Amino acid sequence: MRTLRTGSRGTDVKEVQSLLQRLGYYRGSIDGIFGSGTANAVRAFQRDYGLAADGIVGPITFGVMEPLFMGYSVYTIKPGDTLYKIAQNYGTSVARIMAANPGLIPESLQVARRILVPWLDVVDTRIDYTYEIMERDIDAFRRLYPFLEFGSAGQSILGKELYYIKLGTGPNKVFYNGAHHALEWITTPLLMKFVENYAKAYAEGRAIRGYDIRRLFERSTIYILPMVNPDGVDLVLNGLDRNNPYYNQLLQWNTTGRPFSQVWQANIRGVDLNHNYDAAWQESKEAEAQYGITGPGPTRYSGPEPFSEPETRAVRDITYAIDPRLVLAYHSQGEVIYWNFMNLAPPESLRIGQALSGASGYVLDQAVGIASYAGYKDWFIQEYRRPGYTIEVGRGTNPLPISQFPRIYEDNEGLLLLAAVIQ
Repeated sequence: MRTLRTGSRGTDVKEVQSLLQRLGYYRGSIDGIFGSGTANAVRAFQRDYGLAADGIVGPITFGVMEPLFMGYSVYTIKPGDTLYKIAQNYGTSVARIMAANPGLIPESLQVARRILVPWLDVVDTRIDYTYEIMERDIDAFRRLYPFLEFGSAGQSILGKELYYIKLGTGPNKVFYNGAHHALEWITTPLLMKFVENYAKAYAEGRAIRGYDIRRLFERSTIYILPMVNPDGVDLVLNGLDRNNPYYNQLLQWNTTGRPFSQVWQANIRGVDLNHNYDAAWQESKEAEAQYGITGPGPTRYSGPEPFSEPETRAVRDITYAIDPRLVLAYHSQGEVIYWNFMNLAPPESLRIGQALSGASGYVLDQAVGIASYAGYKDWFIQEYRRPGYTIEVGRGTNPLPISQFPRIYEDNEGLLLLAAVIQ
């Protein structure tokens, strides 16, 4: 992280403000502007943690904050400690401490041993959710929930890993993905928060919405690729960096007269990833002219050929590797579920779609026009003749404000669980 001080602005400032607010040091707005209120909160934090109280978030202060960003504190066991006492002091559970420290024996704690104590939420759902934040959150999941599995489906054009997370060991395999479109980044924290809540419930032996998570873990395997388009998401959230190898082209391709943060759905090469799959791709290409699309740009450019982009090839290849029974592709907005493609969906797709609609309150519908061509869900249905769904979360103009997150999550948690078990 760069050094942050009075006058700094950006998504990283929002991260610090949100953390300090959760810890009780900051009462201002999470606005990404490092003002006097933020500086005073940093000083108070620094004093409490034995640091020089200069109000600047440099390498040392960030080093102390980093475990807290990742949801835990490092604790040194003292004489007389018990896990119950430690858990009570931090407002957490013994089960979560045990999960984060494999091999820890509650009856024989070793004095001076350092352990991880998970007590804060990892996924912060009040801030702009960048690739860097997601990557750190995945690292936190690795540390706190070692029963989860992780991997990369490939890399984006700019070399970012397309991470996936594997929940469960069961034979019933499903695959969920988010953020094909850069403005629709809110779908990434949705999937990441689902992973976190699922992992917490598994560690503690709890149910979620009536679903026994440990039983679900053995019955189904859920693969989640939370951010398909990390280059595009970072362009939208962090702006265009002069060091970006596509800097000049991006300025030429964005002919809208509006900032990238308001219009850019494509990947960093100006290809709309959800029009780059080999499912009626030619029809998508031919429809571009109706929308004034002549080449790379913010949206709806299908690329020079199907699967021309490394991101769509990676999603295709991991789908082949998983061989899922059902897929969900998360987008925003509209509170609608699209379920068919050229009448190729199997008979059970409508029934399952109706159940998902009931679980979420979203309308079940079929896409029309250019939106009905060359998407991931379309390709999956065409390739496998199995149930595939595009879930459009929230309502309004993309990018949806993060203030919508609580309702979006409430609408979708039950759907995400149901999709992992429904036959």
